[in-house]
Amino acid sequence: MIGSFKFYHHGRRSLKYLLMVVICHLFVVSVSAQHDSLILKNGDVIVGELKSMDKGVLTIETPYSKSDFTVEWDKIKQIYSKSYFLISLTDGQRFNGSFRSVGTKDTVQIHNVNGEDVNVRMQNIVYLKGLKSDFWSRITASIDLGLSLTKANNLHQLNISTNVTYLADKWQLNFYYNDLRSKQDSIALTRRTDWGPTFKYFLQNDWFLNTSITFLSNTEQALNLRTTGKAGAGKYLVHTNKKYFGLGGGLSYNNETFTNGTPGRNSIEGYAGFELNLFDLKDLDLLSDLYVYPSITESGRWRSDFSLDLKYDLPMDFYIKLGTSVNFDNRPAIKGNEFDYVTSFSIGWDFND
Repeated sequence: MIGSFKFYHHGRRSLKYLLMVVICHLFVVSVSAQHDSLILKNGDVIVGELKSMDKGVLTIETPYSKSDFTVEWDKIKQIYSKSYFLISLTDGQRFNGSFRSVGTKDTVQIHNVNGEDVNVRMQNIVYLKGLKSDFWSRITASIDLGLSLTKANNLHQLNISTNVTYLADKWQLNFYYNDLRSKQDSIALTRRTDWGPTFKYFLQNDWFLNTSITFLSNTEQALNLRTTGKAGAGKYLVHTNKKYFGLGGGLSYNNETFTNGTPGRNSIEGYAGFELNLFDLKDLDLLSDLYVYPSITESGRWRSDFSLDLKYDLPMDFYIKLGTSVNFDNRPAIKGNEFDYVTSFSIGWDFND
């Protein structure tokens, strides 16, 4: 009896030990599958799959939540990943590689695909994007919709805006479309539509080359179609994970046709301007740009385009946005209509795989 009891007790201990080994092994395998990890400054540890970091916010997918986690970049103490990312730095350098924290300070070692190891400060990383083979992982998109109805004069106004961007290792392609229509009793339909693609190629030290073609029709300025092709270069003077500020300039070709009988015209212009993006304002983003186009072939003529957008983030990738754009032409087709402006309030949604 005593011997049987000892054997039974020993067998239970062996089985318990075996189960513990299996459970530990499964845990290790699970953690290994989720090979990315964060250690926050408050001591919390998050294990999962890093997806991206943009505008100072890191997104990580975890096995214990249906929704992705977002973590402010400056709240992270250490970070580790064996996956490959497109990595951009404040000085304009771009890498394809994995990374991990090293040392006791906020230093990250980037292991580039060419075998090179580069140590950088965490605060100097401004963008991360997981390098996947599928096309959709490199696309970001947004769509805005605004509608207003007024009983007085039966006013109806609709504005739609879309923006799609594809980011490759060394270049970026963007397409936008904006459409505003306003209808009111006893007043002709008002419509303003502008759209076009922009291509940007990134160089060292935060320089870039860019080319674009835009199309604008505007009943307020009797523009049947203004086609503007631009080619130039620019540089980011400030480029962090909280803001960027860049300058650019080059040459532009402008071709215009009108709806009021004014003869069509074309001209060669220079252009210069800036872009400013602030995204360290909690849930508020500010995006603004201003470009001036002095004509080279039409003496004394110049144009300008200005835009300002304020966006407030809502849950589930929705947002509300207040935007304005102002166009100026000192020689318009209709005298007295040098200025045209649009102010809109809309609700939008971001897509970022």
